[in-house]
Amino acid sequence: MKKIPRSIELLSPAKDLTCGIEAINHGADAVYIGAPKFGARAAAGNSLEDIARLCEYAHLFGVRIYVALNTILRESELEEAEKLVWDLYRIGVDALIIQDMGITRLSLPPIPLHASTQTDNRTPEKVKFLESAGFTQVVLARELSLNEIRAVAEQTKVALEVFVHGALCVSYSGQCYLSAALSGRSANRGECAQYCRLPYTMVDAGEKEIVSDKHLLSLKDMNRSDFLEELIDAGVSSFKIEGRLKDMAYVKNITAYYRQKLDRILAGRTDISRASHGNSHLTFTPVPEKSFNRGFTPFFLQERTQDITSFDTPKSIGEKLGKVRRVERNYFTVTGSNLALHNGDGLIYFNTKGQLEGFRVNKVEGEKIYPLEMPALRPDVVLYRNYDQEFEKQLDKPTAERKIPVTIEFLDNPFGYTLSMTDETGARVMITEQTDKEVARKEQTENIRTQLSKLGTTPFEVAEMRISLKENWFVPSSLLATMRRTATEKLVTDRMIRYRKELSEPVSNREVRNLPEKRLTYLGNVSNTQARLFYKERGVEEIEDAFEISPQKNVPLMFSKHCLRYSMGWCPVWQKEQSPYKEPFYLLYKDTRLKLQFDCKACRMLVWHDEKNKIS
Repeated sequence: MKKIPRSIELLSPAKDLTCGIEAINHGADAVYIGAPKFGARAAAGNSLEDIARLCEYAHLFGVRIYVALNTILRESELEEAEKLVWDLYRIGVDALIIQDMGITRLSLPPIPLHASTQTDNRTPEKVKFLESAGFTQVVLARELSLNEIRAVAEQTKVALEVFVHGALCVSYSGQCYLSAALSGRSANRGECAQYCRLPYTMVDAGEKEIVSDKHLLSLKDMNRSDFLEELIDAGVSSFKIEGRLKDMAYVKNITAYYRQKLDRILAGRTDISRASHGNSHLTFTPVPEKSFNRGFTPFFLQERTQDITSFDTPKSIGEKLGKVRRVERNYFTVTGSNLALHNGDGLIYFNTKGQLEGFRVNKVEGEKIYPLEMPALRPDVVLYRNYDQEFEKQLDKPTAERKIPVTIEFLDNPFGYTLSMTDETGARVMITEQTDKEVARKEQTENIRTQLSKLGTTPFEVAEMRISLKENWFVPSSLLATMRRTATEKLVTDRMIRYRKELSEPVSNREVRNLPEKRLTYLGNVSNTQARLFYKERGVEEIEDAFEISPQKNVPLMFSKHCLRYSMGWCPVWQKEQSPYKEPFYLLYKDTRLKLQFDCKACRMLVWHDEKNKIS
């Protein structure tokens, strides 16, 4: 029996309807977008009307729409959330991405549920538990290595989703309470204040300064584009691009880049297949470095490395230009660059204090670069371009069309002509036009081919055309146009009818699997009675309230695989080095004081709010 190829999905973000459509046009197999409420990006909510329009457009290409409903919910919000889920189901949404287990106990339609990365999915045991609870896709923690991902895949059957590109949270997702504790803005409620991107001074137990005014909790952005095939072989089915707050240019560029990378892999294998239909035709060459990035890292995919941090700035550095060679009164030159600069480009560099400075290019004449205002450059300073004017102008215009290949057949019959149109999925429509026929004086085949190929603004393109006539009949162009238009309209309708949403089995019908833990602390993020009952039914005996419901003192506020002791070269495990400073270490920012704890056994760093020794 022939094995069905595993479906591989490119999952792109959308902050709104327009971004969602462009993600589809540029090659996404699925799009995730925020609901009107209860999404982990509070600033990226969308109306039901816009989500419905996105579903209609997406389903034409077999693209799925996932809606993020991934905050924890207060008791008073459960009823509204239940109504919202039904509304989303009715308008055609394919799945919900959720964090709060209370949602699973509501009266739900048969809509698939995906476990958000906010549910802290790090182990095979946790993923098996979520699979047993009815989740059809699980978003793994960003910190997992290839070997850890493979171990999860080997012990589960649920579809596995991983992030491959975009911003990195320094904490394990769903396990960060820094923002909630310091500002009342909860990351688990979609309101993170991003304390991790602030500049900190690091001191030791005796207040001796170790590092001054650096972004010590800020990470580079993820880029795993060179490891896609390894991830596929490890068991990953869905490749997720971060960025529900990113602009349309980012969505276009990064989606197109990963589409091309995945297509090259798919072309060489028969054991995997693409999750949607159609080809994206681009008018530009995607370059990930040209979109917002803090520098790139594959994160912990292979092993712990030094390349994950962005201590100097949390802002986008773009692409490396080269080094300053010569500085004159109103211009400078650069060495080691293969990038073509344009008027209006934005360049940045780090000054003598290690601070980021930027300026605009006013004019380029050969090797000479004339800034709008001359910055305080010096020879050998490294320059970066974080705004490419020409590239951005390109992306402001239409940059992709998505077309579904069709085979067209045009035949004569005793009563007139027959036109059939078949797409890549096997969907087929046939149009017969009854008309009198007369033999033409001129050859008709080329005109028939030309008229039937005019698919224009339809979602189709001709892959193959077969014309078979018993005589050289004269076929009016108007008749061909009518038959072509009718066939394309019917094929669109047929594709929409044939689209089948995945339906989920009710959670109540599934065999209940107990959670290994008997006690859930605030880290369980239980914020309502339905979530509490969910865990009670699965063997948990003691359940604390979520931090957002009952803020706690003297508990870790962040759990991170990023380790500042390792970054400084003092890891006793990996680097076999001893710190010259006295622990514990502290991070200081204005009146905020954070204490660091190093858990070498679990290979992680914990961050505490040091209120006892708060800076006055």
